[in-house]
Amino acid sequence: CHAEEVAMERLSYLTLSSKYIEVARSMCDIFACDYIKTIPGTDIYGVEYAAVLKNIYAVAAGVCHSLSYGDNFMAVLITNAFHEMRDFLHATHPDKSRRTATSAYLGDLLVTSYSQFSRNRTFGMMIGKGYSVQSAQVEMNMVAEGYYGTKCIYEINRKYNLHMPIAEAMYKILYEQKYPAYIIKQLADQLQ
Repeated sequence: CHAEEVAMERLSYLTLSSKYIEVARSMCDIFACDYIKTIPGTDIYGVEYAAVLKNIYAVAAGVCHSLSYGDNFMAVLITNAFHEMRDFLHATHPDKSRRTATSAYLGDLLVTSYSQFSRNRTFGMMIGKGYSVQSAQVEMNMVAEGYYGTKCIYEINRKYNLHMPIAEAMYKILYEQKYPAYIIKQLADQLQ
């Protein structure tokens, strides 16, 4: 969920995870109010990694939007991002009880990729328009976690060697300074 909407008291949902479900429920009781609905969980690693991954995918969405890719392409991009996320979570921290088609995973991915409030989407749009990483960071004057998350996931994935074309494309653009239009065109050929 976006802090801006919480500040405006718009209905929002938070998933609070702990190793112990009782602790998660207690945290939920503390944070719940008329406009914040809370969901307890125990998938600490899944929620943490999903939060990192969704920022990378929001950067990708911003890059693609600035390159004039349409809604149809964006739907395919985010669907593939969801599958990439699910596969990464399963490989790194398997949990048979994890339901990724819920707000902590899919919901957060969707809002971060599509929202006007998303710093990571905005950062991606700037990169797609030709800004350097440093120029985009300075102009935004905010942290786009997806930039740092991209390198972290890239390094972790070296151990697992998973097929993650979207995360890999963002690494090429952000860390190898590859031309965004060319990399996204290559990525488009890999999406299903």
